[in-house]
Amino acid sequence: EGGEGSGKSTQVRSLTRRLRALAVPVTTVREPGGTLLGNRLRNLLKFSRVPLTPEAELLLFNASRAQLVEDVVRPVLEKGEVILCDRFTDSTMAYQGYGRGILLESVGAVNNFATGGLKPDLTVFLDLHPEEGMRRRSTNRDRFEQGFEDKEMMEFHQRVRQGYLELASKEPERWLALDARLSPREVSRLIWQSVEPIIEKMGLARAP
Repeated sequence: EGGEGSGKSTQVRSLTRRLRALAVPVTTVREPGGTLLGNRLRNLLKFSRVPLTPEAELLLFNASRAQLVEDVVRPVLEKGEVILCDRFTDSTMAYQGYGRGILLESVGAVNNFATGGLKPDLTVFLDLHPEEGMRRRSTNRDRFEQGFEDKEMMEFHQRVRQGYLELASKEPERWLALDARLSPREVSRLIWQSVEPIIEKMGLARAP
């Protein structure tokens, strides 16, 4: 999890490579997306010029999520394997709850309905000030990144970051908050420190 340009996708790829080197069965997904329906909704949510209300955003993200959980996430978990998600329910709490201003109780209820109450064992939050994130994403900006120079958009992303920090403080046993300004190698090392015990507990790691 994290704001725009924080390096989430880079770290998902890094962790996937490390797990596969240990012969750990792992599936990676991204939100929105991961299914035929999800990929179509991803294009709408991230690149459409059609105005969306915050409530419509919330429901569309969770429509994609519900299909992903049913088609991919639960089958992987039922096999006792690992799944890595580039964004999940906490993104919706941060963006549509704290960012857009929808009641957190409402966001949580819709999230729970879409997932059947499923929660990650570990949520990694890559913390980065919005200004720095946008400097990293100077091109190919999607609907959440365009117009970032505007005061209103900047304030939105600041609320998102604050939301992530509050969510992490409420469940410290589930969250790993890291400074995304660290080098990618150092971030990967710190993530592995938290992931390795989970993998060992599952009995999945094998000698490379």
